[in-house]
This record gives sequence, C-alpha cells and structure tokens, in this order.
Amino acid sequence: MRLPSRLFGLAAALTVAAPALVQAAEVNVYSARKDHLIKPLLDQFTKESGIKVNLLSAGEDQLIERMKAEGPSSPADILLTTDVARLHKARVDGLLQPVASTALTKAVPSRFRDPQGYWFGLSARARVLFYAKDRVKPADLSTYEDLADPKWKGRICVRSSSSVYNQSLLAGMIAVDGADKAEAWAKGIVANMARKPQGGDRDQIAAIAAGQCDVAIANTYYFAGMLTSDKADEKAAADKVGLFWPNQQGRGAHVNISGAGITASAKHKVEAVKLLEFLASPAAQKIYAETNHEFPVADGIQPSALVAGWGSFKPETIPVAMLGENNPVAVKLFDRAGWR
Repeated sequence: MRLPSRLFGLAAALTVAAPALVQAAEVNVYSARKDHLIKPLLDQFTKESGIKVNLLSAGEDQLIERMKAEGPSSPADILLTTDVARLHKARVDGLLQPVASTALTKAVPSRFRDPQGYWFGLSARARVLFYAKDRVKPADLSTYEDLADPKWKGRICVRSSSSVYNQSLLAGMIAVDGADKAEAWAKGIVANMARKPQGGDRDQIAAIAAGQCDVAIANTYYFAGMLTSDKADEKAAADKVGLFWPNQQGRGAHVNISGAGITASAKHKVEAVKLLEFLASPAAQKIYAETNHEFPVADGIQPSALVAGWGSFKPETIPVAMLGENNPVAVKLFDRAGWR
C-alpha cells in the first residue's frame, strides 16, 4: 500500500534513529487518530513524564501495512487506533505483544480490553441515531433494527460499508442476533437508503439538515464537534438535528472504543507502557471527555457538560473484542447485502 511521501520520510527518520533511541526517554507512536484530538494528551504526557513522543499519523490500514513491511525493525512502540477491529487485526497479524500492567487492568474495564492484554480501550464512543427535528418525532424511533422497516424507505443516510464504524456496528449485531438477522438488517437498510452511501459521519448529519434524508447513523462525538464548531454552517446544521439513543429496552446502544497496544517490535516498551497507563489515567480520561467529547472508559469520570446534556443511556455490554472477531463476517454480509 502506497503511503504519502511525508510518512515515508518520518518513518525513515524513526528507523534510522532507532538504535540511538534505545537509551533515550522517547516513545514512537503510530496513530490513526486525528492529530488535533491526540496531541493534547501526548503533550500533557511529555510535560508530566519528560518522555518525548514521536508521532506518525496515517490511516489504520496504512499503519498496519507499514508495520508488516518493517517487521522486527519497525520503530513503532505503540499502535493507536480509532476502532477495535483494527486492534484485533494487528493482534492476529502478530504485530502486538501482551502487556501485564496492574494500572491498566484496574483503570480499563474488562469489556474494553483484550482478554490477554494485547490492547486496551482508551475512550468509548457510541454510534447512535440522528433525526430531523422538524420531520421525525422521537416516538417514531426505537431500535437500529427498526430502521430496516419499509416505513423508512428513502429516508435513511449512512456512510459506506468500508467504514470500520459500520463494520463494528454490524459485528455487534452478529454477536447479539446472529449472522442471518444481521444480514437481513443490512439488506433492509440498503432498501431504505435515501441516497448511495457517501461521506463521513458529519456528512450524514448535514444531509439530514439539508433535507436529503430524515434519519442517519453516526458517532456522537462528530455531532458534538458540529455543535461546538466555529464554522457557522456546521453548527446551524447540527442545531436542526436531534440525537436518539436506540435499543434502550433491549441490548442498549452500540459502543466501540479507540484504543492502543504495544507493538511486538517495541524498542521502548517501558516508556510505551507508561504512556498507555497515562492515557488510561483520570487526568487523560478527563481530556478525552472535555476536549474530544468521547466517553471515558475509566469508571468515575464524567462526560463533558454537552454530552451529559443528552441524558444518560443504556450501552450494550458485549465485550468489544467480539466486534473485532466478527469483523470479517460483517464485511462479507455487507457485500452480500449490496451495501457499498
């Protein structure tokens, strides 16, 4: 897979410097998160620990392919992802190593981490329903499954099945309802789409505001980002849209994680573990909540005031590891359903 030249340059620099870095208080992070979302956390870690963080940012699949190509010589110490499915893939591909850390196992609930310690969730995100306030009543909504009903024909916007967020949503359905029902749901959504899948989560919300559809599926922190945006058009669009917590009488709303694991090639394992422990600490969890409007994985940390204003909700409780395990099946079901 071809990477942008700037990534080759940084990766090469890290590789060349690797022997010299072994004794230095540094840690190399391969990150799929947006820089502006993760940098405040990394900067705070450096400020508190004195450990320098070298950050290489790219798409998750790009980073995994890069690590495969680099092999044992990879300078990466930590792989940071936006979804559990890619962490699971990295583990299956032999790119991660298990970590024994009392601080991590105490801070991160068992359902948000790998059973053998190969990766740990660092923030939680809910993928829920959004609706046009002037065209849909909250009482009209109930579950993800209900969106496959013909009454929603021509009214749903959703992004492509190549989105790992959608893949994990379907993987959760497979875990709870089985593959047959999950496939039937995917086919029902395809039949009810208002347009061909396109764009990201913010685009689905904006499409509701523009009258292109009445209901969409998206992650809550994108909605929060639009509501607090300094772009007038984004905020105006979000103001026309309501958030609905689905499946509250059943399995609960779908919840995924962003997370990280220590690479099998880590040259700075001690520093890498310290960084993961910091990211799971109360101080960092508050930054995830207040800056990114994500849900903390650690118990006892409150969400941001904006998120809290949406009210409490019942999340699904299946171990997120199952989302990664079911990802290959989910991809096949999407393909059979014609969800492009």
